[in-house]
Amino acid sequence: MRRINKVWSVMLAALLGLSAFTAIAAMEQASTPASEKAGKPLTPNKKCTKCHADDDEDEQIWEYEDGTTKFIYVDPDKFENSVHGKQYCVGCHTNVTLTKGEHDERLPITVGCVQCHQENLEEQEDSPDPKHKRLKVVLEQVDSYMHSVHARPSLADQSRTNASCHDCHDAHNIGTLGSEQRAEHRLKNPDVCGKCHEEQKQAYLTSIHGKEVAEKKNSDAAVCSDCHTTHNIESPEADSMKLTITQNCGSCHEDSLKTYLASYHGQVNRLGYTNTAKCYDCHGGHELKKIDDPTSSIHIDNRLETCQQCHEDAPEGFLGFHAHGNADDFERYPGIWITAKFMEALIIGVFLFFWTHVLLWFYREFRDRQQGKGYIPPAGEETVYFRRFSVAWRIIHLLFAMSTMTLVLTGSTLLFSHTDWAPFVINILGGPQIEAIIHRTAATIWLSVFLVHVAIASYNVFIAERKTFRWFGPTSMIPNWQDWHDLKAMFRWFFGKAERPSFDRWSYWQKFDYWAPFWGAGVIGLSGLMLFLPTKTAIILPGFVFNIATIVHAEEALLATIFLFSVHFFNAHFRPDKFPMSTSIFTGAVPLDEFKHEHKREYERLEASGELEKYLVNKPSKGMQRGSDIIGTILIFFGLTLLTLVAIGFATIT
Repeated sequence: MRRINKVWSVMLAALLGLSAFTAIAAMEQASTPASEKAGKPLTPNKKCTKCHADDDEDEQIWEYEDGTTKFIYVDPDKFENSVHGKQYCVGCHTNVTLTKGEHDERLPITVGCVQCHQENLEEQEDSPDPKHKRLKVVLEQVDSYMHSVHARPSLADQSRTNASCHDCHDAHNIGTLGSEQRAEHRLKNPDVCGKCHEEQKQAYLTSIHGKEVAEKKNSDAAVCSDCHTTHNIESPEADSMKLTITQNCGSCHEDSLKTYLASYHGQVNRLGYTNTAKCYDCHGGHELKKIDDPTSSIHIDNRLETCQQCHEDAPEGFLGFHAHGNADDFERYPGIWITAKFMEALIIGVFLFFWTHVLLWFYREFRDRQQGKGYIPPAGEETVYFRRFSVAWRIIHLLFAMSTMTLVLTGSTLLFSHTDWAPFVINILGGPQIEAIIHRTAATIWLSVFLVHVAIASYNVFIAERKTFRWFGPTSMIPNWQDWHDLKAMFRWFFGKAERPSFDRWSYWQKFDYWAPFWGAGVIGLSGLMLFLPTKTAIILPGFVFNIATIVHAEEALLATIFLFSVHFFNAHFRPDKFPMSTSIFTGAVPLDEFKHEHKREYERLEASGELEKYLVNKPSKGMQRGSDIIGTILIFFGLTLLTLVAIGFATIT
């Protein structure tokens, strides 16, 4: 009996082992792609296609208990030629189990796209197969999606996300890049997005983009994902999405983006702020039309109303403004082109002359000092000084310098918004709206100082010194023939052909230093006011003056900036006789010997007339000198910093 039981035990164990082996083999067989088993491309699971590939449309609609329906047809040819064509249906639909060849029709669709791709990437770690690289791209897209508005829970049904992968991608017909399926997918993009965004879809179909896609089947025309991105989609109310959409417009309309970024609107946008007009604010978003379409927001009959969305009470003069005026296009914008070329020629001419002047002056003065010919301070400490500047002029210079530097900082931050330093500066300033307040406040101080200076100068000329002032005399800032002779003498000295010339109260370069800001204050101030008060300006002048004013304002400001912080700094502080800094504009006085060296003709004239004594003063106090050194150092440091930032801006313009 024991023997029989033992035999039965062995037979039962063998039977169980055989069953287990058969089950394992069947599982391996089920998990092995047909292409590996048969050496040919895998065909869809026959049990699934028996129902889901049935051509009878009535059989392809499932109706659920709540009355909703779902179309379950899968085109076997399209699926087999798609990216997932070699996958089994149950590889994605993992919750489906067949019972007697069928499954419960009430089963919800559960697909783990993210998990599947992650697992596949881990399995193919460091694989040389190109598919591995593609999987990396897919996972990067997945990461973008996980941070998007689509990946967040739906407010209406928090058991699901706003949109999952298969809501946007045709899961059974995902094509590869450049394939026919990909083009087909683009053409279907508006319909896919329109399933949730029906109102936007209908507006889009009336647009120039929508008609190209829907009517002409042009897969290269812009679709939803081109503007809103494909995976990292954010709410259109978010600043990040507004900035992205604007940049995406430029991916097709490159020239328009370039001219837009050159405008105030575009500069603010490039700095990362959205409080100024963006592409779709003017052209419309989903319903964008051609410019000659009567329903277009930029049609000539509708354009003023569009401008008035931001510029309330804008007059008809606004219609003359060229929103995309191109300074390189003479045929379409001759006025803008001429203005730009004139300013370029002016800048090149000024710096070609004065930078040459600086280099020659530095060389000659340095050589003279080596030979003991330059100005050498006396061995003892000088106690007698000559008063060069009154208290009023020193205050005016300080306020003018501080307001100028503030204007340069705030203005160049916008002008060079493409640089890495500009966003950093604008954030410190508190954003473009605060920056605009700072800029206009500094401009008000700047123009006020200028007007006060004009008033004082006028008082001196027409009242205080009415009987003694000569318009072309030695104390006048008006250029005269002597300046021309001094200029020629200076160049002879540069080339070692003559001794260093002597000057009266004002040298020719000091007169230029004076009249350049004088001209700049008028030009920059007037153009700035026009841009600050556009609705008032457009009542009097045509809109295209804004294009011209923008060019003149920026170019003249740059000319003044670079001149002041290079040429003027050299003339006043950095040449060998003055290095490292002259503080006479802050103390108001200069050592008498230095004055005799710099302005010998004035010294001799005052001595001959007996007026020299009234200009002689004691040496500035230690406190005055120390304060002047500190102020001068700070201003020169900030000036050179601003010059560096401007140079970086110029060097990185594309």
